[in-house]
Amino acid sequence: MMRRLVSEALGTFALIFAGTGAIVVDQQIGGISHLGVALIFGLVVMSLIYGFGDISGAHFNPAVTIAFAIAKRFRWPEVPGYIIAQLIGALAASGALKLGFPANEKLGATLPSGSALQSFLFEFGLTFFLMLVILNVSTGAKEKGVTAAIAIGGVIGLEAMFAGPVCGASMNPIRSLAPAIVSGHLEHLWLYLIAPVAGAAAAVPISSYLHGQPSPKD
Repeated sequence: MMRRLVSEALGTFALIFAGTGAIVVDQQIGGISHLGVALIFGLVVMSLIYGFGDISGAHFNPAVTIAFAIAKRFRWPEVPGYIIAQLIGALAASGALKLGFPANEKLGATLPSGSALQSFLFEFGLTFFLMLVILNVSTGAKEKGVTAAIAIGGVIGLEAMFAGPVCGASMNPIRSLAPAIVSGHLEHLWLYLIAPVAGAAAAVPISSYLHGQPSPKD
């Protein structure tokens, strides 16, 4: 179990350090652009699934961990440990970025560009479709498992490209929580904690229905 928790902490550190780090570097130095940031998020997730998937399942996201538990693909008693490990990794990454770029104000924190309701709906929908893909490619034929990292990384990159300017395209409570805590920008944080979890949970019964499986509640 400890190896799995360390895997989740290390993977989440890499995700937050590379993803939010790309935002910080683009703001401080330039040369990455919004498109580059979206691609980096997608590529780092793809790489981490290949690197850590066989150890911990490569969740790196409390919304994914909770949704897997709802779908009965993950044991509920292990959920708190995974979330704590993810939080430790994410906070360490944001802390490292704060040390490297002390003048950066937000450290890649997600904030709505429009209304809170608009960003809530976007985060809910983005995470819903992301989790739907995760549930679909994480089971079934072996070939599907081999390409799971590409499919999941591709969805994250695509969603970040078009929705990033609207809501930040977090899709991950920890991805928003860590930079918010370290930078002190806690405004609107509630929607980035609730919407992704709700969106991921909503994907579970839809996935079960599409695959002709009993509902997790049955």
